[in-house]
Amino acid sequence: MLDGRVKTLHPKIHGGLLARRDLPAHMASLQEHDIATIDLLVVNLYPFAQTVAREACTLAEAIENIDIGGPAMLRSAAKNHRDVTVIVDPADYTGVLDEIRAQATHTVSYATNFRLATKAFAHTAQYDGAITNYLSSLGEDLTHSTRNRYPAVLNLAFEKVQDLRYGENPHQQAAFYRDLTPPDSALANYRQLQGKELSYNNLADADAAWECVRSFSATSAETYACVIVKHANPCGAALAGSAAAAYGKAFQTDPASAFGGIIAFNREVDEAAAHAVLQQFVEVLIAPAFSHSAKQLLAGKPNMRVLEIPLGQTLNAFDLKRIGGGLLVQSPDAKNSQLHELRVVTKRHPTPKEMDDLLFAWQVAKFVKSNTIVFCAQHMTLGIGAGQMSRIDAARIARIKAENANLSLASCAAASDAFFPFRDGLDVIVAAGATCVIQPGGSMRDDEVIAAADEHNIAMVFTGTRHFRH
Repeated sequence: MLDGRVKTLHPKIHGGLLARRDLPAHMASLQEHDIATIDLLVVNLYPFAQTVAREACTLAEAIENIDIGGPAMLRSAAKNHRDVTVIVDPADYTGVLDEIRAQATHTVSYATNFRLATKAFAHTAQYDGAITNYLSSLGEDLTHSTRNRYPAVLNLAFEKVQDLRYGENPHQQAAFYRDLTPPDSALANYRQLQGKELSYNNLADADAAWECVRSFSATSAETYACVIVKHANPCGAALAGSAAAAYGKAFQTDPASAFGGIIAFNREVDEAAAHAVLQQFVEVLIAPAFSHSAKQLLAGKPNMRVLEIPLGQTLNAFDLKRIGGGLLVQSPDAKNSQLHELRVVTKRHPTPKEMDDLLFAWQVAKFVKSNTIVFCAQHMTLGIGAGQMSRIDAARIARIKAENANLSLASCAAASDAFFPFRDGLDVIVAAGATCVIQPGGSMRDDEVIAAADEHNIAMVFTGTRHFRH
């Protein structure tokens, strides 16, 4: 009927799904109306989410891909799960068939039916949520020509991967959930090769390390990147011609903080890199791949968590942050400043080497908690001042970190994730030894800061982009 809009909305179907086999009145009613029982229901819903994911999708197309009969049957079957098996996921086909064949009665256990019913209700909830998200994104524009990135009602769906031993602290309970369709290169797609169970803090720190290291692409001869993270902040980062060399440079930045840290590589870990890493205590080691010999070496530390994740640049569609009674939603910080976008604002221009160091420092600073100052030279962090309430303190701490590691800051580059509100922060950076600085600009005192840079005869570059991170 109605061009296929009405196919399954019929008492012969829903009666067969909803009738309780243990109630004589229900069974008598089925017999009276010549309705057969339905013991197994398999439904693949119209592909609504895939349809509206296309930018060219019209409202008419979206409407025609809203399944009515499918969700109705699923809900009927799931409601009567004591007697009916309902399947929404092809991954369950084999298991259910095996169970039917194994039972003398050719039935499915109540435990399986309950699990599948729960899955069916979750599936229809997600389906309805996708419809709500799409329709509410159209707003009040009756032409429906544009979509609001942030709909009036936001429905989110995640699936539980595992319960965690505890949260950030032992007195907090926790679990790990992932998107239903996470990007291939997201941390949630990790494959654990060995080691103890991942903790809440392991996962949070591993995500920070992986997001930073995978931002480095093969743009030069030094294609191997290594990032070491502690408490979600990089404490060392470097590029080099091999994984082992990159790790050695990153570790030099702050050996004390690297103890018990998370180490991530953007290329395969070979035997030499594995041997270098094993000289320290490491909580988590991440890479796109591990050589056979590296795996054999790492197996000697069975408690070390080793994760393999496909390399890629795809980011999450949204960044989410919970606040009391609400949720902050934003697009990910995907901006990578290009050379042609930079503006030299001082009399002295950076040399090609200085510009290379500035771009490296800027990329690292993007992944450090604000306020941050990062000192770098030759594709290696020398000192990182992270998460400070004042920019001048971040500069002082970055200098102290370099001094503690016996690293010279002479002629180094410095990056600031946000503008300098006063010249004092710049003065500290120059006194430490920096000869060039990269920052967003945008302060009401930019002229004073530029004048201070000229006074010190250093080069300063404005990116026009801020990288706050909280």
